[in-house]
Amino acid sequence: MLSVFGNRLHNKLSSNTLLFCIYAIIAACSTYAFMYGFRKPVSVGLYADTSLLGLSLKTLYLTAQIFGYALSKFIGIKVISELQSHGRAKAILVLVFFAWAALLGFALAPQPYNAVFMLLNGLPLGMVWGIVFSYLEGRRVTEILAAGLCTSFIVASGLVKTIGSYLIIDYGINELWMPFATATCFLPLLILSVWMLDQLPPPNQEDIKQRCARVPMTKESRKELLQLLGFGLTLLIIGYVLLTVLRDLRDSFAADVWLATGLDGAPALFTFTELPIALVVLVIVALLKLIKDNHLAMIVNHLLIFAGFTITLLSSLAYQQGMLSPIYWMVLNGIGLYLAYVPFSTTLFERLIATFNRPANVGFLTYLADSFGYLGTVGVMVYQSLVIAQVDWNVFLRELSIITGALGALLSLTSLGYFVCKEFKDNKTKCNINDALIRQRSI
Repeated sequence: MLSVFGNRLHNKLSSNTLLFCIYAIIAACSTYAFMYGFRKPVSVGLYADTSLLGLSLKTLYLTAQIFGYALSKFIGIKVISELQSHGRAKAILVLVFFAWAALLGFALAPQPYNAVFMLLNGLPLGMVWGIVFSYLEGRRVTEILAAGLCTSFIVASGLVKTIGSYLIIDYGINELWMPFATATCFLPLLILSVWMLDQLPPPNQEDIKQRCARVPMTKESRKELLQLLGFGLTLLIIGYVLLTVLRDLRDSFAADVWLATGLDGAPALFTFTELPIALVVLVIVALLKLIKDNHLAMIVNHLLIFAGFTITLLSSLAYQQGMLSPIYWMVLNGIGLYLAYVPFSTTLFERLIATFNRPANVGFLTYLADSFGYLGTVGVMVYQSLVIAQVDWNVFLRELSIITGALGALLSLTSLGYFVCKEFKDNKTKCNINDALIRQRSI
C-alpha cells in the first residue's frame, strides 16, 4: 500500500511544479536538519575538564568529530561524484544509524578516550549533504530548492543546540549522554523525511535542456574538469576554506561566545540569532531562480559571495570599535558568512557546471571544496589548542572574521575575473571550430 501511495505522489509531483517545490524543500530541509541532531549536540556541552596535553575536552571532542567529517569529505570526492540514483535513501539511513551508534559509544566510554567515538560520529555524516543535494541539482528550480535547503543548516544548528541545552538545564541529562538523547529525539523524524525525499521524480527534459544532464563522474572526467577550471577552482576553494573554518568555529563555540559576553544561560538565544540569518539568505538565494542565463547567474553568485565577505569584514570591524552589541554582531556576522557560504554549497557550482556544459555534478565540486575546508578547521583548532593556552572565543572569532572577510573579498573578485575570461576564450574556441567545420563542408 505504501508503494501505491508513493507512485501516486510521484505522479502528482511530476505534473505540478509548485507542489514539487514545496514538497522537495520540506523533504530536503527536514532530512538535513534532522541529521544535525546527530552531529551538533556535542557543541552544546562545555566539558570544562582538561584532557591530554592540556587540551580541553570540548576542543578534543570537536577536533576529533571534524577530523572524521573532513575524512568523509575526502572520501566523498570519489563516492559522491560517482553516486548512482538508486539506493540513496538506504545509504542516508545507514550513515545516520552508524553516527547514532557512535554517540552511544561516546556516552559509555571513559573520558578522554571517548573522543574516538566522536571521530566515528563525524566519519559517516559528511556524506549526507552530497546525497541530499543529488536529489535537487540539475533542475530549473534548483535555486529555490537550494534556498530552502540552506535554511536547514542555518536554523537546524541553533535548534539542535537549543534542544540540547534544554535537556541539560531542564531535564538534568548528563553532558555525555545529551548528544545521544538529542539524536534519539530526531531519529523517527529523520526516517520519515528520508522516505519523503526518495519520492522525488528525476529531472525532466526541460530541466536537462536548461541546466545540462548531471551524470556520475569517472576519474577521467574529474581530471578533465580540474584541468579546464583548476586555477579558478583553487581560488574559490581557498576562500571556502576560510569560510568553513569561521562557520564551524562560530557554530561550535557559540556557547562560549555568549559566556564571554555574559549572555549565557538562555537556550533560545541559539535559535533566535539564526532565524533572521536564515530568512535573509533564503530570500536572496531563491531570487537567483529569476536569472535564466547561466553566465549571468555565475557572475551574480560571485558578487553575492563578495558581498558576504564584505559584510563579515565590516560588521566585525564595527563590533571591534564598540559600534555593535554582541547579538547584532552575531546576526550580521552570520548573514555575511552564510551569504558567502551558501552559494558554494548550492548555486555557484550548479551554475558553473551549466555555464561550461561539461559532464559533471555538483557533488564532486562541493566535496572537493569541503574536504579542504574541514581540514582547515581541524588545523586551526589544533593550533589554537597547542599554541594559545586560554582563548577568548569572542575576540578570536572577531579577529578571524576580519581576516576572512578581507582575504575572501579579494579572492572572490579574482575568481570572477578568471571565469569570465575563461568562458570568453572557451566560446571563442568553439566558434573557431564551428567556422572550420563549415568551411570544410563547403569545400
